[in-house]
Amino acid sequence: MSFFTKKKILVTHDSTFHSDDVFATATLSLLLGDNIKVIRTRDPKIIASADYVYDVGGEYNLYKNRFDHHQKGGAGKRDNGIPYAAFGLVWKTYGAEICGSHEVAQKIDESLVQAIDAEDNGMNLCKINGEVGPYLVQGIINAFRPSWKEDEEYDKPFFEVVAFMRTFLIRKIKKAKDGIEAESFIRKAYEEAQDKRVIIFNGYYPWRRFLLEYSEPLYVVCPKADKWYIYCVPKEKESFENRKSLPESWGGLMNESLAQITGVPDAVFCHNGRFLAVAKSKEGALKLAQLALLA
Repeated sequence: MSFFTKKKILVTHDSTFHSDDVFATATLSLLLGDNIKVIRTRDPKIIASADYVYDVGGEYNLYKNRFDHHQKGGAGKRDNGIPYAAFGLVWKTYGAEICGSHEVAQKIDESLVQAIDAEDNGMNLCKINGEVGPYLVQGIINAFRPSWKEDEEYDKPFFEVVAFMRTFLIRKIKKAKDGIEAESFIRKAYEEAQDKRVIIFNGYYPWRRFLLEYSEPLYVVCPKADKWYIYCVPKEKESFENRKSLPESWGGLMNESLAQITGVPDAVFCHNGRFLAVAKSKEGALKLAQLALLA
């Protein structure tokens, strides 16, 4: 005997698509698996009969799985003032279930969902200097939309970008879980450091956010591939302004030139931006860090 499970009907708006509805669809596909049918429409009858409705319909009711934010008064704001869009509403309801952890879901909300919700609600989170700005995930989604020279057929590219961002979400969740696991190693290295200006790791951990909680660290020394790296600790999470840059005379030097000026025989490279340098050994990287402290 064969048993068939009725597909869950997901409805979002038709025509052009945005980061909000794309990520909400990707999220629900992670929650519900392949047993779904996504319909892009504004037809009230189809909306009324759907199992999940988001970014359309004019209603926010999590008990009915209605996740719109376009109605008068919106659908609420976070404590930091960022309003919820459809992605945020879906994630707030199901993110922890998808991630298996409230902590992981919160990390994803902070690093991804809030930025998508802010943009969809007309908030600019970026400070742009001159004509060049950051390339955001919204730009990737926009690249999937048909250009003015193409037919205005949105469904096919919509489902293509949803599949793309579904994989992206899986990777974000994985990285968030691994980052939380690494936190204990990072804190242990800080606590055991004899000189807390130089933090030494035995692995390549995502250390930036955690070490910024402490005022002392200036450099991180850690292995990556078959070499040892020295990284400058930035003043802020997304900044290239360092608490203490590597010496100006090292910038852009490689191999013998860097070894000669530093006296470290296995020195390999110092970036022009003076935020990282490389040596072949742990001892070499530590020596570079000590020299940088004295500069």
